[in-house]
Amino acid sequence: MAQQGIQLDQDHFCCSICLDLLNDPVTIPCGHSYCMSCIKGHWDEEDRKKIHSCPQCRQTFTPRPALVKSTILANLVEILKKTGLQAAPPDHYYAGPGDVACDVCTGRKLKALKSCLMCLASYCEQHLQPHYESSTFEKHKLVDPSKKLQENICSRHDEVMKIFCRTDQQCICYLCSMDEHKGHDTVSAAAESTERQKELGVSQQKIQQRIQDREKDVKVLQQEVKAINRAANKAVKDSEKIFTELVRFIEKISSDVKEQIRSQQKAEASRAEELQEKLKQEIAELRRKDAELEQLPHTEDHIHFLQRYTSISHLSESTDLSSTNIYPLQYFRDVTAAVSETRDKLQAILTEEWPNISLTVTEPEPKTRAEFLQYSRQITLDPNTANTYLSLSEGNRKATLMGEEQLYPWHPDRFIEWWQVLSREGLTGRCYWEVEWKGVEVVIAVSYTDTNRTGTSDVRAFGCNDRSWALDCYKYSYQFKHNNIKTPIPVPQSSRVGVYLDHSAGILSFYSVSETMTLLHRVQTTFTEPVYPGLWLPICIGDTAELCKLK
Repeated sequence: MAQQGIQLDQDHFCCSICLDLLNDPVTIPCGHSYCMSCIKGHWDEEDRKKIHSCPQCRQTFTPRPALVKSTILANLVEILKKTGLQAAPPDHYYAGPGDVACDVCTGRKLKALKSCLMCLASYCEQHLQPHYESSTFEKHKLVDPSKKLQENICSRHDEVMKIFCRTDQQCICYLCSMDEHKGHDTVSAAAESTERQKELGVSQQKIQQRIQDREKDVKVLQQEVKAINRAANKAVKDSEKIFTELVRFIEKISSDVKEQIRSQQKAEASRAEELQEKLKQEIAELRRKDAELEQLPHTEDHIHFLQRYTSISHLSESTDLSSTNIYPLQYFRDVTAAVSETRDKLQAILTEEWPNISLTVTEPEPKTRAEFLQYSRQITLDPNTANTYLSLSEGNRKATLMGEEQLYPWHPDRFIEWWQVLSREGLTGRCYWEVEWKGVEVVIAVSYTDTNRTGTSDVRAFGCNDRSWALDCYKYSYQFKHNNIKTPIPVPQSSRVGVYLDHSAGILSFYSVSETMTLLHRVQTTFTEPVYPGLWLPICIGDTAELCKLK
């Protein structure tokens, strides 16, 4: 019982500063006890404040108390040491959240120092000693503390797993080796681990080599990015310079034309004003003579009459007005027409050349199917556009031509005569999708959404107008149609067609999809609005076309 009493009161003999058994214990005026060196060090730090305090109760003392060794406490501590009692460990020795706790400790558990793979238990320093001191534990395997020891237990047989099944590539217990793994290639886990350890170095070398290779690749790509940025900046600068020169040239021509027009305007206006002045003078002279002639009949002197009449009746030569024709006005109209014609030619040239310019600065078109799939889009068909002889299935991705009308409600977007359907999704940017088709003839198209839906005119069918582009798939060949212009494509038929769209670059490409991507036809144009994938089943009942699900 005496030993138990000491055991219960052991915390009273610990220094609250060093957390160890008291060494040269002293008791300060408030009644708390410390190691002499510990309390001296604490008060030395407080000397500059001229006030000294107790680390536990914070009572202050002035002046600094004298320290005298407590003989009674010192004797008690010596007795405790002889009985083998040790001070309570500091708080940081105990297991906390995230630590592996000792499995033997009762009450508040200490941190484990090692885990034993044989015992499947973890031990603190004190409880680990038997493993070091007793030959019983000589063959036990100690490892760093682990929380995963239970993972070494077979969940089926509750036995330690010491065997590795190479057939199934998993750890098993000896009962498993005689049961479901009977006849498999098995070795001890230790042997397999040793073998894998040998491979570990090789794998590590490969990984390190791969890291070095990838780091080199990163440096190369960094250099390429710098080169791309330099080249792009130079291209922007050069193109801006070229377009600036072109704009200046056009501005100079505009200025010259304006100057010529104003010069001609000034010349023609001056000529007209001169003629106008001459005509005014001629009118004034004629009016004067008209007034004299009006007075002449009243002259009674015959001689005077004859003399005046002769001079008055003689008219000067009339001003020639032939130069006042409409030619100058026609000149201005001709200039306007010439400028307009020049504008149209320049726009035509720029429109024709822009796709080539755009194509040179656009990302390269993908080559492999994996590259195309990076731009894959999941597309569904719009039931509101489907002709009533088309049946949609597979989540509105598949269209089948039926022998009788389907019960679709009326909708203004529905194709009435042609067995066609458009997608819900309007596409821009870079997109890719695939169509699986079966039958005699299927048309795979893209179209603007305002394609006419009613009437039997051919221009309402995909590929027969300037608002849609269509690949006509036959059993043994293909044909591309746009604005009713047909382009035969004599290549072997494939049941799957890939469609690639680069909307901003104006590229639309159709591919035969198999082990390789075979280009069927490429369109270079300018898209002015989003385009919609479309399907047309023009001939045989039972023909199908399906927008494929792409991963």
